[in-house]
Amino acid sequence: MDLQVIRDRIEQIKGKRETLVRLLEQPDLGTLRIDVNQALEEMDDLLEEFDRAFPGQANG
Repeated sequence: MDLQVIRDRIEQIKGKRETLVRLLEQPDLGTLRIDVNQALEEMDDLLEEFDRAFPGQANG
């Protein structure tokens, strides 16, 4: 897989992360809050792993 393709996918993930953060701010989320938190943690882990694997490559 080409590094540019990976970068593009990482940018898509970052955009979806913001959607989850906004969802987490909803007061009526109920037990779904647990799943949203888990998804955010996993995304953060993925982004950190990318930064470790490709230092300085996250922003183009």
